[in-house]
Amino acid sequence: MDLIIHSSFLPQNDPDAALNFYRDTLGFEVRKDVGYDGMRWITVGPVGQPQTSIVLHPPAADPGITEEERKAITEMMAKGTYGAILLATKDLDATFEQLQAGDTEIVQEPTDQPYGIRDCAVRDPAGNLLRIQQLA
Repeated sequence: MDLIIHSSFLPQNDPDAALNFYRDTLGFEVRKDVGYDGMRWITVGPVGQPQTSIVLHPPAADPGITEEERKAITEMMAKGTYGAILLATKDLDATFEQLQAGDTEIVQEPTDQPYGIRDCAVRDPAGNLLRIQQLA
């Protein structure tokens, strides 16, 4: 098989804040911005990597979940324990400085992990955890 990771999904509860963070703070390009029934799905991705995207979706959009499950998702998002994604960069320290200079919630400064990775962690406006690793 010849497979690639095409899209990952992260919940967002404020499309404008999500757009500002992923486009303006991280520098991702907007690939789609689709509204339906008062909700928005925003597809973003790194410039120069059209085959890889993140779909920022409204957590209430899935008709298959119960109201209790929606409430649990909302609570987990508020605590930052629901969604996460791992990114990588050639210059972790410079990337971290740019994030720190903005209005980004810092979870962990660049750290040499005991398992051989140097990384940092931030949260997006919805509370999703973004770990950013230093590329070797």
